[in-house]
Amino acid sequence: MSFAQVLDNLPLQKSPLLRRFAALTSAKSDAELETLAQQAHALTLKNFGRTMRLFAPLYLSNECINNCSYCGFSRDNPILRVTLSVEQVVAEGRYLAREGFRHVLLVAGEHPKFVSQNYLADCVRALAPEFSSISIEVGPMETADYVPIIQTGAEGLVVYQETYNRETYADLHTSGPKRDFNWRLDCAQRGYDAGFRRLGIGALFGLCHWQEEALGLAAHAEYLLKHCWQAQITVSLPRLRPAAGEFHPPFSMTDRELAQLICAFRVTFPEVGIVLSTRERAALRDALAPLGVTMMSAGSHTEPGGYTRQGRDDLHRTVRGRIVAPEFEKGEDLQATGQFEISDGRSPAEVAEALRQRGFEPVWKDWDASLVAT
Repeated sequence: MSFAQVLDNLPLQKSPLLRRFAALTSAKSDAELETLAQQAHALTLKNFGRTMRLFAPLYLSNECINNCSYCGFSRDNPILRVTLSVEQVVAEGRYLAREGFRHVLLVAGEHPKFVSQNYLADCVRALAPEFSSISIEVGPMETADYVPIIQTGAEGLVVYQETYNRETYADLHTSGPKRDFNWRLDCAQRGYDAGFRRLGIGALFGLCHWQEEALGLAAHAEYLLKHCWQAQITVSLPRLRPAAGEFHPPFSMTDRELAQLICAFRVTFPEVGIVLSTRERAALRDALAPLGVTMMSAGSHTEPGGYTRQGRDDLHRTVRGRIVAPEFEKGEDLQATGQFEISDGRSPAEVAEALRQRGFEPVWKDWDASLVAT
């Protein structure tokens, strides 16, 4: 049975694990939530110790052929766009390496003309000497198209379904290949078949009621644990942030509910990684870390060239998908538009120090290709 069938049957048929998860995300008193938090903390210590894996996103391009109502990169947003050259990507990567990172996540909008299979493979190949772990978060591909990217050094694939509600998904994705719900839903499985050893999934909280969204994400995690059992699975729980296009989320999720969700995932899936991004403010990230988080971004930029200001000479605007000359004064120092606003603006060193002060060990590297080299 495909995961699409599992998802469509969820209202009528839930596994015992998912019934337990649903109970954990139901309304809780303060005392009940405190008990859940203690359980989550104990399981995190048991399975992950006091380590926290740090990574950075490296945005390659903000070109996109999809119209997604909530995304700053959406095709019809008249934003400043650029696709970095491989040389510019390397400059960004070397900056991150000097900051201490050995795990980088390459991110790009979906635009085959600019972000092709060959371009991605070239970027991975060029960055491989600097990073022990390279993951990608790009438009979904066929299984065969992932293989050359893996062969050049990528080992992780991240793909958010955005929302697991089919009706909401159709309303929010108005044009482009991303409209195909099932194609995106099956992406992680195709990536696993191609050979990725890390698979990351997630939902954007704010598009649908958080408990319904969480159940779909939990069902996806359960499915991947059964069918992609040789891969490491991580889940991301990002809340929507302001972005170009001024989308207003129809649903909200409080800090308390986010804490409860992290605890519910940890108790239900003790060995699954949980990712917390710089979308959340610094004080909240510090408070949530002991509850089950195992992986955090730090010092993030969501615009191509954001770390070293690469690509400024190649900026252009798009109006309804068409490239037009940028409108700004000569010499004006502008940057490509980011995907969304971050909230935790601390440097990687500051994040690492904050973790140490709370008894965590920041981990910059936990994998090396030589471990499986023949």
